[in-house]
Amino acid sequence: MDGVSLDGGQLTACHDCDLLLRLPGPQAGRVRVDCPRCGALLYECSDSGPEVGVALLAAGAVTFVLANVYPVLTLEIAGNRNAATLWQTALALHGQGMPEVALLVLFTGIVMPALELASMLYLQLPLLLGRALPGFPAMMRLRGQARPWCMVEVFLLGVLVSLVKLVHLASVEPGIGLWAFFGLIVLMAASASRFRPHQLWERYQTCRATR
Repeated sequence: MDGVSLDGGQLTACHDCDLLLRLPGPQAGRVRVDCPRCGALLYECSDSGPEVGVALLAAGAVTFVLANVYPVLTLEIAGNRNAATLWQTALALHGQGMPEVALLVLFTGIVMPALELASMLYLQLPLLLGRALPGFPAMMRLRGQARPWCMVEVFLLGVLVSLVKLVHLASVEPGIGLWAFFGLIVLMAASASRFRPHQLWERYQTCRATR
């Protein structure tokens, strides 16, 4: 247990082997608790402040807007120049008789990342300001459901493959939207790596108790 005393803490079951354990209460510093039977990570408390997480989410929201406002790619074939954003690409797929693919692109590339960013900001920004907004448990569940469906990385991989294939057929220029998607992936990965549900619940309960 990494030298952490678990006496008097909250009871929880290991999600891998169901061993019942007590977790440490709110405390300062970095704390990590692993299951003594199977070694699964049960609890991790970071000593970094919530300001960094909120800043990453705010930057992610800005890059998300840029990625969907500016063109991802610009193609020039025989003097014809075309540029398209992600949502324009989904519309074009729908117009070419591929509504299922268009819906998939829209769902995994725009709707789900927007939901994850919005839910994370809703969860973390008010707590940073010392406020506990209603609907916190529902928003935690929404964030957990939206996260597996965020597939911006898959979309970007598809764009890179298309770039390689089209470079011999047409003049291809990466747009601001493509670079913004790169930034969005990095920011969302950094934000997800700092996401600590236990810490958020502790801050939420503290804010509720003091209001």
